[in-house]
Amino acid sequence: MRFSQLDRILELDKGASIKAVKCLSLSEEYLNDHFPRFPVMPGVLMLEAMFQASMWLVRESNDFEHSTVVLREAKSMKFQGFVQPGSSLVVDAEIKKVEDSITKLKVVGTIDGKASVSGRLTLESYNLADREGRDEAVDKYMIHQFRKFYRRLWAPIPA
Repeated sequence: MRFSQLDRILELDKGASIKAVKCLSLSEEYLNDHFPRFPVMPGVLMLEAMFQASMWLVRESNDFEHSTVVLREAKSMKFQGFVQPGSSLVVDAEIKKVEDSITKLKVVGTIDGKASVSGRLTLESYNLADREGRDEAVDKYMIHQFRKFYRRLWAPIPA
């Protein structure tokens, strides 16, 4: 993952839900242009944060079985507020339906408890060896790399 739009996974209930956070800093390079006198997180990056949280939930729920998790559809997206530097976008994703390799989720991004963005996402999971005829080693390498990155975001405190 080249650009992570999440800083930390706060809660994860395998097969059910996830809560993650993105703390927006003025040092984010894209804020120089979006917008120069009113810097806000672009809506597409808010969507990306919700996708990434959903992706981690799907990966963990499937025990990292698939190397690839893609966004198939974003529906009923509502943008209701701005994410400005100094604020934290808290992303909640909840699995609503799983059919084979397709997972449908309800997602909400809040700032200080108020909805800033919400919608429904459909994700698809697969291995490249199954779809593109690639060597299984590519899938294994990708899964290994995703597991490493995941451990940086999610380190639950033992009870």
